Amino acid sequence: MKRAGQKLVSGTEPPGTSQTSKKQKTSLCGSGFGECDPCTSMDWGSLPHHVILRVFQFLTLVDRARASSVCRRWNEVFHIPDLWRRFEFELSQPATSYLKSTHPDLIQQIIKRHADHLQYVSFKVDSSTESAEAACDILSQLVNCSIKTLGLISTAKPSFMNVSKAHFASALTVVFVNSKSLSSIKIDDTPLDDPSLKVLVANNSDTLKLLKMSSCPHVSPAGILCVADQCHGLKELALNYYILSDELLLALSSEKHVDLEHLRIDVVSENPGQVQFHTIKKQSWDALVKHSPKVNIVMYFFLYEDEFDAFFREETPVTHVYFGRAVSKAMLGRIGMNCPRLIELVVCANGLQPLDDELIQIAERCKNLTAMGLGECEVTCRGFIEFVKMCGGRLTQLSIMEEVLIPDSDYSLDRLHLEVSKHLGRMWFPDMMPTW
Repeated sequence: MKRAGQKLVSGTEPPGTSQTSKKQKTSLCGSGFGECDPCTSMDWGSLPHHVILRVFQFLTLVDRARASSVCRRWNEVFHIPDLWRRFEFELSQPATSYLKSTHPDLIQQIIKRHADHLQYVSFKVDSSTESAEAACDILSQLVNCSIKTLGLISTAKPSFMNVSKAHFASALTVVFVNSKSLSSIKIDDTPLDDPSLKVLVANNSDTLKLLKMSSCPHVSPAGILCVADQCHGLKELALNYYILSDELLLALSSEKHVDLEHLRIDVVSENPGQVQFHTIKKQSWDALVKHSPKVNIVMYFFLYEDEFDAFFREETPVTHVYFGRAVSKAMLGRIGMNCPRLIELVVCANGLQPLDDELIQIAERCKNLTAMGLGECEVTCRGFIEFVKMCGGRLTQLSIMEEVLIPDSDYSLDRLHLEVSKHLGRMWFPDMMPTW
């Protein structure tokens, strides 16, 4: 028997407590914010769907899954299609990767219940072949998909290249055939091949706008030409120089094609002196710029000094140039002579010969130049200030390593910083380390 005045055992309710009263006590009590204000108590399970959906959109996938177990109503919201339009599959081997892999049960749930809701999808894999193969297995099961954006990303070495070409092509074909609305595809460093591109074009030619496929050695110039011939809405294209051709540029310049906005080209050599690069005709470049006058043509060079012979011997409408290895004074001289549309130039290294004349020529002839970066090069302070004077305030980005600059009788480094700041119209200092 209870003695007079004995309190009820914690967690029990006095007789007559209604179910409604119990629900009202479900609030922020016990959350660490102090005593509950009865005026703010609410039944979280009774929140409107659109409010819960808005909350879920700010949660990570793990937190969202945990929240879905609060009640049946929250679980229903967890499966609303809008929450599954964007998804990134992370696939990794626990022993070798920092990635937190998407749980296999969740992957199967997505395939069964949300494959037709997925629209913006990426696969992030570690360096293991097993992870890349797992990504292909998931792609193979997306038979009811309507994906608009697809990205395949290797966080370390290109693990997709270790997957058999047949397995990769088969998986990708499932998405290409079933989506029929692909607009953006990023599949760098993969065993993509020409037959796969033909399937892509056959099913998505009216919607494809962006295609990034650098370092895809099984794609030929004929394969990418097929894309240019049929995908008239293409606005951005990224590829390796070896599949760039006069025919491709002319196809992108045809009247039926929309204006191209970005053409990104990787010029890469793995074996010094063993690769001979072809030359693109000036007429082909001219046709592209005439058709798409605002196109950005971006070239990334990873060549050795004796491999540049095919480039910039005549006018080339490149807008952004990045040299990832040492480049000669002669090559930079060609840039100044033949790249009038140049907007940005980054030079990783040159050598021990000052580049004063080359920079001044670039300033004189490249009237659109707004960004410059110099790494392991040499420039006299006098030459550098002359370059800045000629470019004026249009240089929005100027990144020069301090050790690049050679003091002379006219300018010390301290005076140089003041002089350059004056001509740029803002405070400027040389960098202590590269910022590009």
